[in-house]
Amino acid sequence: MREYAVVLLTAGLVTFLATPVVRLAAVRLRMMAAPRERDVHVIPTPRGGGVAMYLGVAAAIMVATRLPALQRTFDDSQTTAVLVAGGLICLLGVLDDKFGLDALTKLTGQIAAAGVMVLIGVQLAFLFVPVADIGTISFGPDVGVPLTILLTVATVNALNFIDGLDGLAAGVSAIAALAFFAYSYNLSRVGYDDVASAPALVTAVLAGACLGFLPHNFSPARIFMGDSGSMLVGLMLSAAAVSATGRVDAQSFDSAASLLPLALPLLVPVAVLFIPFIDLVLAVVRRTRRGQSPFSPDKMHLHHRLLAIGHSHRRAVLTMYFWAALLSFGAVALSVTGGKAELLVLIAALLVVGVVVVLAPHTRRTAREARAAEIAAQRRRSRAAHPSARPVRPPTPSVTGRPTDPAAEPSPQGAR
Repeated sequence: MREYAVVLLTAGLVTFLATPVVRLAAVRLRMMAAPRERDVHVIPTPRGGGVAMYLGVAAAIMVATRLPALQRTFDDSQTTAVLVAGGLICLLGVLDDKFGLDALTKLTGQIAAAGVMVLIGVQLAFLFVPVADIGTISFGPDVGVPLTILLTVATVNALNFIDGLDGLAAGVSAIAALAFFAYSYNLSRVGYDDVASAPALVTAVLAGACLGFLPHNFSPARIFMGDSGSMLVGLMLSAAAVSATGRVDAQSFDSAASLLPLALPLLVPVAVLFIPFIDLVLAVVRRTRRGQSPFSPDKMHLHHRLLAIGHSHRRAVLTMYFWAALLSFGAVALSVTGGKAELLVLIAALLVVGVVVVLAPHTRRTAREARAAEIAAQRRRSRAAHPSARPVRPPTPSVTGRPTDPAAEPSPQGAR
């Protein structure tokens, strides 16, 4: 654990120190994100922060090669695969940050980077499915390779979609990486893998890079991670999910009579990446129903909806952090404890709290609007009931045609 702490701090420190340099280079190279209709920032902001994150990742992995225990993670090629493929997809992101590549070119580059990662050593070999007595499914290269590439490309785009508010993608990615690290490290402690494993190293390094970048990216952001950062994070999280998912026999959990512990190796990666993936799925469905391309931009992502119902910029980001932490660490806690009833109750209570937090601005706004409508109705009724608001009866004419106003007629004494 001390060695993991060393690489996490190394990644964080290098990323933190490299980000101002990358920001200066981005400004000079005119890699600026101009405000668009769907954006929430109001001034041009440099992007390309993924370069600083990759430098932090590379530095931490180099340090890991010199540490006694973590040297064993390089016995296979998984960590090297992540480093090489991460460099390629970060370069693709830099080109997009600079020149604005079209969707097809980006997709082709993502598939190529994912393919390189698979060829070097990261591949989904088998998966336990606790449904209908399916059991463990073994994937050969014909299925495992395209499935891994598909998962990687989906994760890359999911992280890219949530990169819409200052600090959102970096914070959610750090939470996801820490949750994956806790899950992978626990698997090694209970005997499923070596304590020095590629998934644990990759997620520890990624968490450090995200945390090191976050002070520069939190609202108000001085630099954006851009596609170079979001795609790098997506690829590394996908590699961790692929590596960690197939490293445990789910049937050997202590409470294997329950369906929940059996499903945990499949549930944890899904829960950790739930927020990015649900945003991706909703965006694809929404745009397809409109007859648009799934990659066409809009302003209907989850974070945009939080802003629309009344959350401030920072409160929306912190709300997304809460949900990401609840889902990811809740799933990891279930995997560690075996699904105890007390933990399920706690998670359910926090889910209720999360729903209340999300809907609170909408509820307050609805209450304010109802109160304002009630006050306006009372004012209208008060005006209608006031004597001055009653219609004045016209004077009744006399026989001679003149008004019968007593004040207008002379008194009898005046007539004499």
